[in-house]
Amino acid sequence: MNVSNVCGLIKNEILSVWYRGANYECPFCNKKCRKFSVAGIDKRANAKCPLCQSLERHRFLWLYLRNKTPFFEERIKVLDVAPTPFFQKMCKKLPNMEYVSADISSPIAMVKMDITDIKLPDEQFDCIICYHVLEHITEDSKAIGELFRILKRGGWAIIQSPIDPNREKTFEDHAITGFNDRIKNFGQGDHVRIYGLDYIKRLEEAGFIVRIDDYYCELPSDISQKYGLLKDEKIYFCMKKR
Repeated sequence: MNVSNVCGLIKNEILSVWYRGANYECPFCNKKCRKFSVAGIDKRANAKCPLCQSLERHRFLWLYLRNKTPFFEERIKVLDVAPTPFFQKMCKKLPNMEYVSADISSPIAMVKMDITDIKLPDEQFDCIICYHVLEHITEDSKAIGELFRILKRGGWAIIQSPIDPNREKTFEDHAITGFNDRIKNFGQGDHVRIYGLDYIKRLEEAGFIVRIDDYYCELPSDISQKYGLLKDEKIYFCMKKR
């Protein structure tokens, strides 16, 4: 065991003691804690699992995949765009899955990939997870089109981005390039737009059949609280005709 692994184990042991309790539970690492840690520019309380680092949206996605899709049961080939360490780690353990993670720059991605220009033949994957990615990509229509192209007929994808429910139309301005200017206009320095309710049209224009699942409303309030979920997140479940 190398020094990095030893330090990681010591850190996790310290965190386990510090956050010991049973008020909250993380569906990724299955650990309980007295609270989640603060996270985000807006300093959200009870946002990040102190052990596996999952955020509200990651825990929400995992629960949806577990309870509403065949993600854990059918034999599927999955593309995970811009992987997170904890999600990738869990997926690699699943015996039913051929898992591929991809990113243009991430050091943990298995494949280097520009999703606006994917160097793969058509219809390669049964499932695609592209979760909170498109808000970072200038040519998002190209990316959506490429994801549609490499998805198999009859396949499905979760293509998710932050949506402003009070905004009918997406706001973007490609002349806004400075980090601080993007924070001011888009809420984050590496975002290039704020999606509005027309987000679904962008997905449909590429050929996807889109179902918006308000999965949060299906969950009992005690479950939502236990897992530290946000009520505003909806799932954009995208399908490709057979």
